[in-house]
Amino acid sequence: MSPRPCEVSWFSALCDDDYEFLGVPDPALASSFEHCRNIALAAEKGGFDNLLLPSGYALGIDTLAFGSAIAPMLKRMRLLAATRCGEMWPPQLARQIATLDRLLDGRLTINIISSDLPGETMASAPRYARTVEVMAILRALLNGETLNHDGEFYKLNLAPPRISTVSGRCPQLYFGGLSGDAREAAAQEADVYLMWPDRMEVVAEIIADMTARAARYGRSLRFGYRVHVVVRETEALAREAADRLLSRLDDAEGAAIRNRSLDSGSVGVRRQAELRQAASGDGFVEDNLWTGIGRARSGCGAAIVGDPDQVLAKLNAYRALGMEAFILSGYPHAAEADLFARYVLPHLEHGPLV
Repeated sequence: MSPRPCEVSWFSALCDDDYEFLGVPDPALASSFEHCRNIALAAEKGGFDNLLLPSGYALGIDTLAFGSAIAPMLKRMRLLAATRCGEMWPPQLARQIATLDRLLDGRLTINIISSDLPGETMASAPRYARTVEVMAILRALLNGETLNHDGEFYKLNLAPPRISTVSGRCPQLYFGGLSGDAREAAAQEADVYLMWPDRMEVVAEIIADMTARAARYGRSLRFGYRVHVVVRETEALAREAADRLLSRLDDAEGAAIRNRSLDSGSVGVRRQAELRQAASGDGFVEDNLWTGIGRARSGCGAAIVGDPDQVLAKLNAYRALGMEAFILSGYPHAAEADLFARYVLPHLEHGPLV
């Protein structure tokens, strides 16, 4: 049986994560409304189904403010708006989400993030416990339910806000994390469990583990994969493009970029570093999976590199494991979105997750 259509999303660099040469800041690619707007419009023109709007305190521009500004310019594409749990009072966040969903005519999805907040360091267990509470509160209020929540972090008894989403339901909650605490949080409350790049056999193991964890709560999960991509007409040209990305990287600057991230010490980030260390001399850890991106980036640190047929085959292999959503990116983001849209996207059966 062939896999179901997959959702294919692109990435808008709200957090100053756009380069021609990794680790070399370019004022023309710095996060701004104009630059990120252009990435969004390129992604919609290219036919992508969704667009991730990342969130970070130290870098770039605000996610929900940007989403509200770009929403009227988008006619078809969804937005996947990242929100960091604890940054906003959950009832107010629910009202903001509902408002943004209205601006998008019902095309909003939410990426829940559980990292430390600026100036805060919280142990893993309570931080993910707070995240579970936030997801439960958002789901109840956005489903139009009166809330009676008596948790460790929030004690709330209130009716839902008057403003609702277009559907009257909570948007799908995308969530990722590799630690045991993160996996349990996802199993309890997430709709789509996101993974960063790893070897095929490890991806299959994580899917099996998360399926079992969700089943223990009487739930099921859908699965998504966050990965960079470098696609060119031939494999040789794709590898040349990947090498060019790193050609001006200073290792000390790359380490500084990685360490600035709020989640730089997470289990997932450590796993990306392990993957890099296990790679061959050219940075490939398995066929067409290149770990060089992680030398100048915390978080998702690998790219699918190859010709159009190789990139398509890799994505379809992930689909065969159970992936239904891909969040892709490349450098520079607008240019690589165009290349993927021309070379690969027309050959993928894709559409928004429903």
